[in-house]
Amino acid sequence: MTPARPKTSSDPRRFDKAYYDRFYRNPATRAVTSAQVKRQAAFIASYLRYLEIPVKRIVDIGCGLGRLLDALQTEFPRASCTGVEVSEYLCKKHGWVNSGVAEFRPSAEFDLVVCNDVLSYLSNKDCDSAITNIASICRGAAFIAAPTLEDWDQCDPDRTDAEQILRSSKWYRQRLHKHFASLGGGLLLSKPVDVNVWSLDQIGG
Repeated sequence: MTPARPKTSSDPRRFDKAYYDRFYRNPATRAVTSAQVKRQAAFIASYLRYLEIPVKRIVDIGCGLGRLLDALQTEFPRASCTGVEVSEYLCKKHGWVNSGVAEFRPSAEFDLVVCNDVLSYLSNKDCDSAITNIASICRGAAFIAAPTLEDWDQCDPDRTDAEQILRSSKWYRQRLHKHFASLGGGLLLSKPVDVNVWSLDQIGG
């Protein structure tokens, strides 16, 4: 019998029940708490409301258990929310759209695209394609977060998946800057920016 192929960082089979039990459900090893997720959603929503950016369509690509998506739905109760996941386990359990971030092809653009802690599981080539794809489906704002080389020494080894590809923040910024203006905190606006944002409010603005 041929041994099973090892699970690489980008292999969807890695994202099974055991993975989510460890990094999302177990209080001793979970990466974030429900309170942190709610604060993250409140930050995103507050900044977009401050900029008067209408949010009617939201997608979370790599939504996991859907906690951030649920929190954003609370912040924007009239918005249509879509969850996208590469994990077949979670798609069967929660009904998410089964797709990767580089392959997702919706029929319409979104006002807010979320891609949180996903890009570091992709190869350089796939990550580059994923960023381009996010930009193509985003008509307003995006929230993108991923650990970088500069962040790793701050990460708790018990609560952080070590099987990720670490790149420099410069690597990400060079690619994101082609499509987005950065407001800090992981929040980005699609270019060309059609709202009034002062240069000092932008990173590299």
